[in-house]
Amino acid sequence: MFRENVELRDRFDVNNILKYFTPPEVLQKYLAGGLCGHDKDGSPIRIELFGRLDMKGLMYSARKMDMEKTKILQCEMIVEDCRKQSQKLGKKVDQLTVIFDMEGVSSKMLWKPGLQMYMHLVSILEDNYPELLKRMFVVNAPSIFPVLYKICRPLISEDMKLKIHVLGSNYTETLLKYIDPEELPVFLGGKMKDADGNPKCESLICQGGVVPQSYYLKDNQDMSQFKEIVVPNGEKVNLFFKVDKINTILSWEFQTEDFDIGFGVLIQEDGKTVPVVESERVNSHMVPQDGTYTCKQTGTYVICFDNSFSWARDKKVKYNVDVMVDDDCLKSEIETLIDEETQ
Repeated sequence: MFRENVELRDRFDVNNILKYFTPPEVLQKYLAGGLCGHDKDGSPIRIELFGRLDMKGLMYSARKMDMEKTKILQCEMIVEDCRKQSQKLGKKVDQLTVIFDMEGVSSKMLWKPGLQMYMHLVSILEDNYPELLKRMFVVNAPSIFPVLYKICRPLISEDMKLKIHVLGSNYTETLLKYIDPEELPVFLGGKMKDADGNPKCESLICQGGVVPQSYYLKDNQDMSQFKEIVVPNGEKVNLFFKVDKINTILSWEFQTEDFDIGFGVLIQEDGKTVPVVESERVNSHMVPQDGTYTCKQTGTYVICFDNSFSWARDKKVKYNVDVMVDDDCLKSEIETLIDEETQ
């Protein structure tokens, strides 16, 4: 681990990164989150707006190396803030408090490549700044939190898990035990505002949002995990997925070469197929298509690629489909992360 840390610092010239590196515009505008205030110990606070993060758009619009360098830059800014706080307060300040806000998180966030990239960026902090994180408060956790946790769990170390605290609806009371109101933004229950009165502190916290397609880079998509099929002209190709548990989430992504195709999702019922996502023609040759569906009932679901409207051209489709199930075995582990006083 030490040698890897040294290699990373050499490769990215970390000692000088605050001087030489400016993130690409798309990361400055849409990589949600930022440093905002200090806790009662004087440690810097970073607020992550996970629900405002468009990982797919960022991955289509920025090189992996630039995303890694931006995360290292953020870490070095935290280290520099700690150094200044140590001088100001006359005591050692060397750790960070994170507020991980999941407001606005939906099933769109279950895109596995995006979650894996996000956790890769988190691992840069954990692997190269192992003592920097003091605690992480998760607020506004959505109903799909157990599924998200299941996907991310293999990448979360035991040490980090001990630092995660999932807070309930009364999270402000807990936050104020560790953070003075003047250091906590209004939207989280504190009193901090921008100079113009903005309660979201947008001058300090990047608000993220959907990345415009004008930022997308050509051929910046990793399709190594995709399967490939050819849908003959005038025909359909159906893919079948057995779902044994209600609220299982079907997640898909696909792209065609050169031409559009029809896409829909159905369920088999009493010998018939019933649409749950209506079929429509999509320009998947221009923009990769993706989506999710939360299964309201058990049964066999059908992903349908429809080329019946075309009598002249076969369509080549690259696709990836995931069936994501809440893991009952992880429920007890998740419960250990939950602060019961805030429920």
